[in-house]
Amino acid sequence: MPQPHVLVFDSGLGGLTVLAEVMRQRPDVQCLYAADDAGFPYGRLSEDALIARVGTVIGQLIADRAPDAIVVACNTASTLLLPHLRAAYPQIPFIGTVPAVKPAASQSQSKLISVLATPGTVARDYTHDLVRTYAAHCDVTLVGSTKLAGLAEAFMKGEPVSDASIAAEIAPSFVEKDGRRTDCIVLACTHYPLLLQRFERLAPWPVAWIDPAEAIARRLDHVLRQDLGLTPEAATAGPHAALFTSGAPPSPALATALAERGIGMIVEQPIPMALA
Repeated sequence: MPQPHVLVFDSGLGGLTVLAEVMRQRPDVQCLYAADDAGFPYGRLSEDALIARVGTVIGQLIADRAPDAIVVACNTASTLLLPHLRAAYPQIPFIGTVPAVKPAASQSQSKLISVLATPGTVARDYTHDLVRTYAAHCDVTLVGSTKLAGLAEAFMKGEPVSDASIAAEIAPSFVEKDGRRTDCIVLACTHYPLLLQRFERLAPWPVAWIDPAEAIARRLDHVLRQDLGLTPEAATAGPHAALFTSGAPPSPALATALAERGIGMIVEQPIPMALA
Protein backbone atom coordinates (compact mmCIF):
# COMPACT_ATOMS: atom_id res chain seq x y z
CA MET A 1 0.00 0.00 0.00
CA PRO A 2 1.56 3.36 -1.00
CA GLN A 3 2.12 5.89 1.75
CA PRO A 4 -0.41 8.75 1.53
CA HIS A 5 1.03 12.19 0.89
CA VAL A 6 -1.06 15.09 2.15
CA LEU A 7 -0.59 18.83 1.76
CA VAL A 8 -1.83 20.92 4.69
CA PHE A 9 -2.13 24.54 3.61
CA ASP A 10 -2.74 27.76 5.54
CA SER A 11 -1.97 31.45 5.34
CA GLY A 12 0.46 31.07 8.22
CA LEU A 13 0.90 28.96 11.34
CA GLY A 14 -2.73 28.32 12.25
CA GLY A 15 -2.93 25.10 10.25
CA LEU A 16 -0.44 23.54 12.66
CA THR A 17 -3.44 22.91 14.92
CA VAL A 18 -5.01 20.83 12.14
CA LEU A 19 -1.71 19.17 11.22
CA ALA A 20 -1.30 17.90 14.79
CA GLU A 21 -4.70 16.21 14.66
CA VAL A 22 -4.01 14.73 11.21
CA MET A 23 -0.78 13.23 12.52
CA ARG A 24 -2.58 11.86 15.59
CA GLN A 25 -5.38 10.19 13.62
CA ARG A 26 -3.27 9.07 10.65
CA PRO A 27 0.36 8.63 11.76
CA ASP A 28 1.10 6.82 8.49
CA VAL A 29 0.44 9.94 6.39
CA GLN A 30 3.42 11.90 5.10
CA CYS A 31 2.62 15.60 5.48
CA LEU A 32 3.92 18.76 3.88
CA TYR A 33 2.81 21.83 5.80
CA ALA A 34 2.70 24.88 3.52
CA ALA A 35 2.41 28.30 5.17
CA ASP A 36 1.74 31.16 2.79
CA ASP A 37 3.46 33.68 5.04
CA ALA A 38 4.31 35.79 1.98
CA GLY A 39 0.57 36.41 1.65
CA PHE A 40 -0.27 36.68 5.36
CA PRO A 41 -2.65 38.03 6.53
CA TYR A 42 -5.28 37.06 3.97
CA GLY A 43 -7.69 39.58 5.44
CA ARG A 44 -5.84 42.41 3.69
CA LEU A 45 -6.51 40.91 0.25
CA SER A 46 -9.61 41.49 -1.85
CA GLU A 47 -11.61 38.41 -2.79
CA ASP A 48 -10.22 38.47 -6.34
CA ALA A 49 -6.66 38.87 -5.07
CA LEU A 50 -7.14 36.04 -2.57
CA ILE A 51 -8.51 33.71 -5.24
CA ALA A 52 -5.55 34.50 -7.47
CA ARG A 53 -2.97 34.14 -4.70
CA VAL A 54 -4.19 30.84 -3.31
CA GLY A 55 -4.65 29.50 -6.84
CA THR A 56 -1.02 30.33 -7.64
CA VAL A 57 0.40 28.74 -4.50
CA ILE A 58 -1.77 25.62 -4.59
CA GLY A 59 -1.15 25.17 -8.31
CA GLN A 60 2.61 25.32 -7.88
CA LEU A 61 2.57 22.91 -4.94
CA ILE A 62 0.39 20.43 -6.83
CA ALA A 63 2.76 20.58 -9.81
CA ASP A 64 5.84 20.11 -7.65
CA ARG A 65 4.58 17.75 -4.93
CA ALA A 66 1.64 15.79 -6.40
CA PRO A 67 -0.23 15.31 -3.10
CA ASP A 68 -2.93 12.65 -2.75
CA ALA A 69 -5.17 15.09 -0.89
CA ILE A 70 -5.09 18.71 0.25
CA VAL A 71 -6.36 20.13 3.53
CA VAL A 72 -7.12 23.84 3.29
CA ALA A 73 -6.61 24.59 6.97
CA CYS A 74 -7.83 28.17 6.69
CA ASN A 75 -11.40 29.38 7.18
CA THR A 76 -10.88 32.59 5.21
CA ALA A 77 -9.65 30.67 2.16
CA SER A 78 -12.04 27.73 2.49
CA THR A 79 -15.22 29.78 2.71
CA LEU A 80 -14.30 31.52 -0.55
CA LEU A 81 -12.08 29.20 -2.59
CA LEU A 82 -13.12 25.57 -2.24
CA PRO A 83 -15.42 25.59 -5.30
CA HIS A 84 -12.68 27.19 -7.42
CA LEU A 85 -10.04 24.68 -6.30
CA ARG A 86 -12.27 21.65 -6.77
CA ALA A 87 -13.21 22.82 -10.27
CA ALA A 88 -9.58 23.46 -11.21
CA TYR A 89 -8.24 20.14 -9.82
CA PRO A 90 -11.09 17.60 -9.91
CA GLN A 91 -8.65 14.71 -9.54
CA ILE A 92 -7.57 15.83 -6.05
CA PRO A 93 -9.83 15.79 -3.00
CA PHE A 94 -9.86 19.05 -1.03
CA ILE A 95 -10.84 19.04 2.64
CA GLY A 96 -11.85 22.49 3.80
CA THR A 97 -12.17 24.28 7.11
CA VAL A 98 -15.45 26.04 7.86
CA PRO A 99 -16.86 27.54 11.06
CA ALA A 100 -18.12 24.81 13.40
CA VAL A 101 -21.51 26.44 13.87
CA LYS A 102 -23.51 23.21 13.81
CA PRO A 103 -21.77 21.48 16.76
CA ALA A 104 -21.78 24.71 18.78
CA ALA A 105 -25.51 25.24 18.26
CA SER A 106 -26.16 21.61 19.16
CA GLN A 107 -24.00 21.72 22.28
CA SER A 108 -25.09 25.09 23.68
CA GLN A 109 -27.40 25.06 26.69
CA SER A 110 -27.92 28.81 26.90
CA LYS A 111 -28.46 29.12 23.12
CA LEU A 112 -26.05 32.05 23.15
CA ILE A 113 -23.07 31.22 20.94
CA SER A 114 -20.33 33.29 19.37
CA VAL A 115 -18.25 32.76 16.24
CA LEU A 116 -14.76 34.18 16.74
CA ALA A 117 -13.23 34.60 13.29
CA THR A 118 -11.39 36.95 10.97
CA PRO A 119 -13.36 39.82 9.40
CA GLY A 120 -13.22 38.01 6.06
CA THR A 121 -14.84 34.87 7.43
CA VAL A 122 -17.48 36.89 9.29
CA ALA A 123 -18.40 38.69 6.06
CA ARG A 124 -18.74 35.54 3.91
CA ASP A 125 -22.19 34.49 2.73
CA TYR A 126 -21.08 30.92 3.52
CA THR A 127 -20.80 31.78 7.22
CA HIS A 128 -24.20 33.46 7.31
CA ASP A 129 -25.74 30.47 5.54
CA LEU A 130 -24.31 28.16 8.22
CA VAL A 131 -25.88 30.29 10.94
CA ARG A 132 -29.28 30.34 9.20
CA THR A 133 -29.18 26.59 8.54
CA TYR A 134 -27.86 25.23 11.83
CA ALA A 135 -28.26 27.95 14.48
CA ALA A 136 -31.59 29.64 13.74
CA HIS A 137 -32.72 28.65 17.24
CA CYS A 138 -29.74 30.41 18.84
CA ASP A 139 -28.61 33.97 19.36
CA VAL A 140 -25.35 34.10 17.40
CA THR A 141 -22.72 36.80 17.76
CA LEU A 142 -20.23 37.08 14.90
CA VAL A 143 -16.93 38.55 16.05
CA GLY A 144 -14.37 39.55 13.44
CA SER A 145 -10.99 40.02 15.09
CA THR A 146 -8.44 42.02 13.13
CA LYS A 147 -5.50 41.24 15.43
CA LEU A 148 -5.87 37.76 16.91
CA ALA A 149 -4.27 35.76 14.06
CA GLY A 150 -1.27 38.08 14.12
CA LEU A 151 -1.01 37.69 17.89
CA ALA A 152 -1.01 33.90 17.48
CA GLU A 153 1.76 34.17 14.86
CA ALA A 154 3.82 36.35 17.21
CA PHE A 155 3.26 33.93 20.10
CA MET A 156 4.49 30.98 18.03
CA LYS A 157 7.60 32.92 17.00
CA GLY A 158 8.50 33.57 20.62
CA GLU A 159 7.55 37.24 20.58
CA PRO A 160 5.86 38.83 23.62
CA VAL A 161 2.06 38.90 23.49
CA SER A 162 0.31 40.66 26.36
CA ASP A 163 -2.73 39.31 28.17
CA ALA A 164 -4.45 42.65 27.63
CA SER A 165 -4.14 42.43 23.85
CA ILE A 166 -5.67 38.93 23.79
CA ALA A 167 -8.41 39.80 26.29
CA ALA A 168 -9.48 42.79 24.20
CA GLU A 169 -9.91 40.60 21.11
CA ILE A 170 -11.97 37.86 22.76
CA ALA A 171 -14.10 40.15 24.96
CA PRO A 172 -16.86 40.77 22.35
CA SER A 173 -17.47 37.01 22.19
CA PHE A 174 -18.81 36.99 25.75
CA VAL A 175 -22.44 38.12 25.77
CA GLU A 176 -24.98 38.35 28.57
CA LYS A 177 -28.67 38.56 27.64
CA ASP A 178 -31.86 38.00 29.60
CA GLY A 179 -30.04 36.18 32.37
CA ARG A 180 -28.17 33.97 29.93
CA ARG A 181 -24.48 33.89 29.02
CA THR A 182 -22.53 32.76 26.03
CA ASP A 183 -21.53 29.15 26.68
CA CYS A 184 -19.96 28.09 23.33
CA ILE A 185 -17.43 29.98 21.22
CA VAL A 186 -16.52 28.71 17.77
CA LEU A 187 -12.84 29.13 16.98
CA ALA A 188 -13.39 29.95 13.30
CA CYS A 189 -9.75 30.61 12.48
CA THR A 190 -7.21 27.83 12.80
CA HIS A 191 -4.74 30.27 14.37
CA TYR A 192 -6.91 30.74 17.44
CA PRO A 193 -6.45 27.33 19.12
CA LEU A 194 -2.73 28.16 19.31
CA LEU A 195 -3.76 30.59 22.06
CA LEU A 196 -6.35 28.37 23.70
CA GLN A 197 -4.63 28.15 27.10
CA ARG A 198 -4.50 31.94 27.21
CA PHE A 199 -8.17 32.17 26.18
CA GLU A 200 -9.19 29.81 28.97
CA ARG A 201 -7.25 31.78 31.55
CA LEU A 202 -8.47 35.19 30.39
CA ALA A 203 -12.14 34.31 29.78
CA PRO A 204 -14.57 36.19 32.07
CA TRP A 205 -16.43 32.89 32.59
CA PRO A 206 -15.97 29.29 31.45
CA VAL A 207 -17.17 28.39 27.96
CA ALA A 208 -16.73 25.52 25.53
CA TRP A 209 -14.22 26.49 22.86
CA ILE A 210 -15.12 24.64 19.64
CA ASP A 211 -12.00 23.67 17.66
CA PRO A 212 -12.71 21.98 14.29
CA ALA A 213 -9.32 20.27 13.96
CA GLU A 214 -10.50 16.82 15.06
CA ALA A 215 -13.42 16.86 12.64
CA ILE A 216 -11.20 18.01 9.76
CA ALA A 217 -8.73 15.19 10.38
CA ARG A 218 -11.61 12.71 10.63
CA ARG A 219 -12.91 13.90 7.26
CA LEU A 220 -9.43 13.51 5.72
CA ASP A 221 -9.21 9.97 7.07
CA HIS A 222 -12.61 9.17 5.52
CA VAL A 223 -11.50 10.55 2.14
CA LEU A 224 -8.23 8.62 2.22
CA ARG A 225 -10.02 5.38 3.11
CA GLN A 226 -13.21 5.57 1.10
CA ASP A 227 -12.29 7.70 -1.91
CA LEU A 228 -8.64 6.79 -2.41
CA GLY A 229 -8.46 3.34 -0.84
CA LEU A 230 -5.56 4.38 1.40
CA THR A 231 -6.20 2.55 4.65
CA PRO A 232 -4.02 3.17 7.72
CA GLU A 233 -0.71 1.37 7.83
CA ALA A 234 1.20 0.29 10.92
CA ALA A 235 4.28 2.27 9.86
CA THR A 236 4.66 5.82 11.14
CA ALA A 237 5.54 8.52 8.63
CA GLY A 238 8.14 11.15 9.19
CA PRO A 239 9.86 13.38 9.51
CA HIS A 240 7.31 15.76 8.09
CA ALA A 241 8.29 18.92 6.22
CA ALA A 242 7.24 22.57 6.22
CA LEU A 243 7.44 25.19 3.52
CA PHE A 244 7.22 28.95 4.01
CA THR A 245 6.39 30.88 0.86
CA SER A 246 8.35 33.95 2.02
CA GLY A 247 11.53 31.91 2.02
CA ALA A 248 12.41 33.35 5.44
CA PRO A 249 13.88 30.85 7.91
CA PRO A 250 11.83 30.23 11.07
CA SER A 251 12.91 31.92 14.28
CA PRO A 252 14.61 29.71 16.90
CA ALA A 253 11.39 29.60 18.94
CA LEU A 254 9.32 28.65 15.90
CA ALA A 255 11.88 26.05 14.80
CA THR A 256 11.56 24.44 18.22
CA ALA A 257 7.76 24.51 18.03
CA LEU A 258 7.85 22.92 14.57
CA ALA A 259 10.21 20.17 15.76
CA GLU A 260 7.91 19.47 18.72
CA ARG A 261 5.11 18.95 16.17
CA GLY A 262 7.07 16.39 14.17
CA ILE A 263 8.35 18.71 11.45
CA GLY A 264 11.97 17.81 10.84
CA MET A 265 12.71 19.55 7.57
CA ILE A 266 12.18 23.00 6.04
CA VAL A 267 11.66 22.99 2.28
CA GLU A 268 13.16 26.03 0.57
CA GLN A 269 10.67 27.05 -2.11
CA PRO A 270 9.78 30.75 -2.01
CA ILE A 271 6.54 31.70 -3.78
CA PRO A 272 6.53 35.51 -3.68
CA MET A 273 3.46 37.68 -3.98
CA ALA A 274 2.88 39.05 -7.46
CA LEU A 275 3.50 42.76 -7.80
CA ALA A 276 0.33 44.79 -8.02
